[in-house]
Amino acid sequence: MRKFYFVFYPSIQGSLTEEWEQCLKQIRTAVSSEYTTIKLNVFADLPDFGTSLLFREEILKSVSENFGNSSPAVNITIHPPEKPWKIAVELTALLNSSVKIICKSYYGVPYVVIESDTSKEVWSAGVSSYKYPGDTFKAANDSFTMMVNILGIENMSLNNIVRQWNYIGNILSDEGGSQNYQIFNEVRNDFYSRYRDVKGYPAATGVGMKSGNVALDFCALDLKGSSGILAVNNPDQINAYDYGQEVLKGLLVREHSVKHPPKFERALIIKTGKDMHLHISGTASIIGQETIGRDDIEQQTLVTIRNLHNLTDKGYINKLLQNASISSERYSLIRVYIKSQKDFKAVRQICDQHFPGIPALYIEADICRDDLLMEIEAEVELNQ
Repeated sequence: MRKFYFVFYPSIQGSLTEEWEQCLKQIRTAVSSEYTTIKLNVFADLPDFGTSLLFREEILKSVSENFGNSSPAVNITIHPPEKPWKIAVELTALLNSSVKIICKSYYGVPYVVIESDTSKEVWSAGVSSYKYPGDTFKAANDSFTMMVNILGIENMSLNNIVRQWNYIGNILSDEGGSQNYQIFNEVRNDFYSRYRDVKGYPAATGVGMKSGNVALDFCALDLKGSSGILAVNNPDQINAYDYGQEVLKGLLVREHSVKHPPKFERALIIKTGKDMHLHISGTASIIGQETIGRDDIEQQTLVTIRNLHNLTDKGYINKLLQNASISSERYSLIRVYIKSQKDFKAVRQICDQHFPGIPALYIEADICRDDLLMEIEAEVELNQ
């Protein structure tokens, strides 16, 4: 089922609440009644975890008042947009058609179920108990447990996850010598080992947040008929799940004898009925398994874009497809994570040249390596 993506920034600088109200007003205008909103990501410049919890309650209440029984999945994270804005909003929508859409909640975490003749989808956001801001291991275990439980309610499992977003508080910091990102990777590995027995992994993004805690967004898919899922590798990169120990940071985590690499695919093709979509994972300036362009934001941006183009190359994709082919590809969204506010302008100028007219969201976030300055993820429609 084809998705539509919208990006909103405030029109006038104001308080957090005022800027949210401006974005909400734009949503009401831009997203007409022919669409159903299935996911909202609110990225905000918030000072600390406690403030983020209060603002989360405010946003959830506002969404409930404005969307009623059609409330989408919602996540609010500490990811400042480009200054002077305090808020940026990304919206995922579906054209109203002959699909069945049900909005649900699990212990305060909203999620959406979409059913059609070709598939059943579950979209959830902000999957977290918000109980363990100072303990990545407990926070990650809690979030994965909640995700497993949501999927279980819908007669699914981690086998059905096709896209996952991992927001990890203070991702590059150490807890007792173990890097928070590596701690998260060990928890992910444990859950995938226990609850996932299909070949391959989801497309995924893993970035930092400017506070403790772990929160997950995900899309799970149960396909019917002639639908299918296909992993897309980048010929210029080693698959992340094959990284060597030398690029994994920090000490061993708890009882593990090795450090487990991040478990995700570079991209996934999803074919449902006549629609074909490419989820591109968070992609950075890495060739092989080495960072390229340390301290050079322009080089890192250009290498990252080249990696994206490798994943969307029409000739390459057609070689991967056995019973279908594409005539063209169309980017429908890019989300750009930038480590430092001083680099926003340079990154945005390059992206504007390579992705003109495409909805683009730019937010501040630490990337999963200290020497990575930026990262891009994308959603791409593949036209047959």
